[in-house]
Amino acid sequence: MSSDSGLTRKKLSKTLKPHWVWAIALGSSIGWGSFVLPADWMQGAGPLAVILGLSIGAVLMAIIAISYGVLIRNYPVSGGEFAYTFLGLNRVHAYISGWFLTLGYICIVALNATAFALMLKFVFPDFIQNMKMYSIAEWDVYFTEVIVVTILVAFFTYLNIKGSGLSGRMQFIFVMILVVGVFGLTGLMTTNVDASFSNMTPSFDPDVSPLAAVLAMVAIAPFAYVGFDNVPQAAEEFKFSARKSLGLIMMALLFAAIIYSLMIMTTALGAPWQETSNAGLQWGTGTVVEDVLGTGGLIILVIALSMGIFTGLNGFLISASRVLFAMARGKVLPDVFSRLHSKHNTPYFAIIFAALVAIIAPWFGREVLGWIVNMSSVGVAIAYFYTCFTAYKLLKWNKDGAEFDETLHIVSPGKKFIAMLGMVSSIGFLVLLLYPGSPAALGAESFWALLIWIILGLLFYLIRRKDLNSYDREDLAYLILGKDKFKLTDKED
Repeated sequence: MSSDSGLTRKKLSKTLKPHWVWAIALGSSIGWGSFVLPADWMQGAGPLAVILGLSIGAVLMAIIAISYGVLIRNYPVSGGEFAYTFLGLNRVHAYISGWFLTLGYICIVALNATAFALMLKFVFPDFIQNMKMYSIAEWDVYFTEVIVVTILVAFFTYLNIKGSGLSGRMQFIFVMILVVGVFGLTGLMTTNVDASFSNMTPSFDPDVSPLAAVLAMVAIAPFAYVGFDNVPQAAEEFKFSARKSLGLIMMALLFAAIIYSLMIMTTALGAPWQETSNAGLQWGTGTVVEDVLGTGGLIILVIALSMGIFTGLNGFLISASRVLFAMARGKVLPDVFSRLHSKHNTPYFAIIFAALVAIIAPWFGREVLGWIVNMSSVGVAIAYFYTCFTAYKLLKWNKDGAEFDETLHIVSPGKKFIAMLGMVSSIGFLVLLLYPGSPAALGAESFWALLIWIILGLLFYLIRRKDLNSYDREDLAYLILGKDKFKLTDKED
């Protein structure tokens, strides 16, 4: 809209190059999980079940990503799923999508930062395990750990305020070091005389059906690959055509699946996987690598893990702040979240707010944070569904019908069918996470965390409802999507 209503739409600077965006997607997708969780994942599943489950998950994510590609190409704006949900439905659903996304992204920032402290606890236990404050859910909380997390988050907060160009460049450097480290570790492990492929047998846990084991891993795909959807959050800052976005996402998903598989192999080759998974080790992968490759191998692993943590922390801090910025620009959140830095033109208040929430997390212990992150997988799956639904609504089977508008609809029956598959996949993820009998059902603690977040979201919406409803749909379309005309639907559902 806007000259008519007098609204002014704030815009971000276009600074991101294609390979930086690829690095944001890949680095966010793998983060710390590929280095810390292999032993945990193999327990009750087996190495082949993990590799198959995550590979199938990557294919399902690729199906969903096609809908993202369509929407990024036509609506390259900050906010991603929040903006798409408004486009396909209305402001209420957009709020729901944004509410869950914000929680998920900020939690993953915190999870990556605490993973760095966990790594230091393994490598330098005498340093981290100082100044114990208390225990929560049988997890000891140390003040030293809190300090480390705070310093790390503060560094990336500063990096992001300085500009997406700087954070994007650093992201690419971190990712390249990570990729070299992973391939190097796998190469060293496969050629070491003390490692053996026989350690990967049995391929599946004999106490669990192969189907249940694979499905349990497929269910965590929204958590394992969350990060490819950081691309639409940064779309407004592309210094290149948005047409390239789908290719960048697909390349990131492919590399992520390969890296996950290589790290499962690296962990399983060094020692019988059942012994590693059931030994109750603080860091199974770290123990195996140190035992087989010695201090040199552990150093490579620690460097690669550090890069994974940095890329995850940086990528999700970018995304969390952009969702907050977009929601504020769309009048869902207070205007303060859309404030831009006078010199760097970055949403500095949103960045600082996301960072402050993230550094609260280590005070509650990693177990509590884990419950919240598991719960946030539900929100991510909901956001995936909304995106696929909007793409399905945008795409057309053919040009028949008087209501067809070429500026807002695209004839592509193949992509429309894939968008429908994406909706089905998203619903499948939700069923696996929420159905009590599912092999991947959320624990009771995560269900309570989900309920609390829903109640908080409802209360906050009721507080903001009057102000949000004071704007008509065309005005919000201008603020959220940057469109002067809005013809997809005449009114909100």
